Amino acid sequence: MSKSLHRLPSSDGPTLSAPLAERMRPRTLEEFVGQRHLLGEGKILHRLLSGSLFQSLILWGPPGCGKTTLAHLIAAHTQGHLMALSAVTAGTKDIREAVDEARRVFAASRKRSWLFMDEIHRLNKAQQDVLLPHVEKGTVSLLGATTENPSFEIIRPLLSRCHVLVLESLSSEDLRTVIERALTDAERGLGGLRPMVSDEALRLLVEAAGGDARVALNLLETAVLSTPPGADGIRRVEASTVVDVMERPPHYDKSGEEHYNLISAFHKSLRGSDPDAALYWYTRMLQAGEDPLYIGRRLVVAASEDVGLADPFALVLAMNAVRAYELLGSPEGELHLAQAVVYVSLAPKSNSVYKALTAARDTARKTPFDPVPFHLRNAPTALLKELGYGRAYRYPHDDPEGWVPEIYFPEALAGTVFYEPTARGWEGKWKEALARRRRAGRTPKSLRDRE
Repeated sequence: MSKSLHRLPSSDGPTLSAPLAERMRPRTLEEFVGQRHLLGEGKILHRLLSGSLFQSLILWGPPGCGKTTLAHLIAAHTQGHLMALSAVTAGTKDIREAVDEARRVFAASRKRSWLFMDEIHRLNKAQQDVLLPHVEKGTVSLLGATTENPSFEIIRPLLSRCHVLVLESLSSEDLRTVIERALTDAERGLGGLRPMVSDEALRLLVEAAGGDARVALNLLETAVLSTPPGADGIRRVEASTVVDVMERPPHYDKSGEEHYNLISAFHKSLRGSDPDAALYWYTRMLQAGEDPLYIGRRLVVAASEDVGLADPFALVLAMNAVRAYELLGSPEGELHLAQAVVYVSLAPKSNSVYKALTAARDTARKTPFDPVPFHLRNAPTALLKELGYGRAYRYPHDDPEGWVPEIYFPEALAGTVFYEPTARGWEGKWKEALARRRRAGRTPKSLRDRE
């Protein structure tokens, strides 16, 4: 059997030398905490388990929400044979060995097999292709666990044969339940050490865990073990001890879904003119270790895409904030970016230039061979002048108003409108003047008459 392939832990469970999070892993569905939207009466997973159905599942959720535990409990509840692989270390050979084992087990005992694939998003396309036909035929039922969006990481044919279950971070109430069980369980938990955790310390533990049960139990174990017992034998864990053991950066993967979720929330807050929310997401990303210049680049995008000509200064300020950060670095430069965050949030909004560019690109793509009108062509030689290049071109600066009615499009596109200014901010000043000029510009002599 491959080193990556292993069966469930023995019935004796983890030893006392194992980390607290491993020792306290739920042994039954009744002990499982959280995910009531899946396991509650009448919910999808409750219905599947009630019928002991072997339905291939992808468990998608953040770290420490119970994906691995739930997979093991599903296998145990359905009395299936469980094989477990980690996509981090497993290869094509391991997958084939698991399939062969599933066939042997079924031939010997008529027992169906579950293949638990942890970190399934790490499987490459070739490995997923190897797994696909065996899931399709039912040789194995797949239990995949992933922190990444399956629609991005799992090939469509395999994904279509699985039911995706979205797991949620544990609530504060759930985390308190997990912690209190560990504190009172003398067999597998910390009950034998006689710990007493203050209310403030418990609050900090829950807050620092960020919905991750594993983090909560790891912090709790460190805090209790590092607290010496008093004269009465009780280990009194105070908030200061929890602060000492925290030192955990927020969950954030610069190349994963959370990266895109936070930057999306940030940009939508800018677009929605909410400076408070924009500052919140800005600081969330900074605390998670995001590159401030990445945030600065998104500010520049928003200053043009969402503010545009309603306030052209927004782009100037965003660009200057990025340059200031490049000069000063952190933490000083973060203030300049924050200033731009607030300004871009409060600036009047217009996406008229963005829409105009999109429309112009579409038209240019459809009319790549429309000729340039003769009056707009360059005439650097006598021959080109004789051919009519530049003929009847009217120079706007010769007019007292600095503008003359003229057609600057190919003749077939004369009168086309891409840019529709809003009435907001600076654009409002131009809206009426532009409308007058467009009306006048449609009436000059036709291009053919000139030629």
